[in-house]
Amino acid sequence: MGYDGKILRRALQRYDDERQEREARLQERRQSIFRRQPRLAEIEAELRATMSRLVADALRHGTDPRKAIATLREENLGLQAEKQMLLAGMGLPLDCLEEKPACPLCNDTGYRNGGMCRCLKRCYAREQQKELSRMLDLGAQSFETFSLEWYSPDANPNLGISARENMQWIYRTCRRFAENFAPGYGSLLLTGDPGLGKTFLSAAIAREVSNDGWSVVYDTAGHVFDRFESRKFGREDGETIEADVSRVLNCDLLILDDLGTEMVTSYVQSALYGIINGRLLEHQATILSTNLKLEELSHRYSAQIASRIEGEYQILPFFGEDIRKLKKERS
Repeated sequence: MGYDGKILRRALQRYDDERQEREARLQERRQSIFRRQPRLAEIEAELRATMSRLVADALRHGTDPRKAIATLREENLGLQAEKQMLLAGMGLPLDCLEEKPACPLCNDTGYRNGGMCRCLKRCYAREQQKELSRMLDLGAQSFETFSLEWYSPDANPNLGISARENMQWIYRTCRRFAENFAPGYGSLLLTGDPGLGKTFLSAAIAREVSNDGWSVVYDTAGHVFDRFESRKFGREDGETIEADVSRVLNCDLLILDDLGTEMVTSYVQSALYGIINGRLLEHQATILSTNLKLEELSHRYSAQIASRIEGEYQILPFFGEDIRKLKKERS
């Protein structure tokens, strides 16, 4: 999985902060209980002191410390019984003084079996959604809030189907893509005039895929090409530029919006082909969103780029009336 280093660092910091908060709450709870029953603090101190002594003796004499711990347990049954009796008398669970990991799978380390544990993946997903929310309205744009009422039920005489029927198919395709997402699942081209829902469905896909723990990068084509060009010509801090380029090339899902609005140069054509071809070779999914038709992509960029898209991407053509204008007229 291609994790974004910047987001992963924030996720790890958040993960550690949450762990420290749990530890602080545990200490507050322990101190509150000890104030109510000071004898419990004395018992805990006695148990710790005895354990330290026995383990130190075992290590000093070169014996197995596990045997010392077993002896400790037998010798301190009385203290343990007294501790349990006091807690029961206070109406508290017997393990209320113990530290329990929030994630029993990794014991709050964030990693298990050589990979990232699902608890840290959830933390990463939350931080990633914050990043995505800077450009997308993830709070309002979801599959559940998508509405077909803005698309005409009348058949288009040139296409033989209505805008609503077409959008029902596009909606199902996008939802299936998001719900079944995995590296190598495929790539999409969202093409059509402005105001037809391309960005809305892109946001819905980003939200769903990110929630499942995959790394998602959403950006405009113009900004991405600018970052690639800055790397080539050394215009900015090299480490920052490399991180920006790396996240585009290595994320599990790249959503490149507004393709066709940037100024086309030979370098932009080269960068776009590199992104498309490189991600296809690495079996990484990409969503391209553009107001251009496929034949216009060929004229604007190159036949080679258009051929790669036509041969490898599922093409979703949007048509209908501009929803933003319809909403404005009805308001």
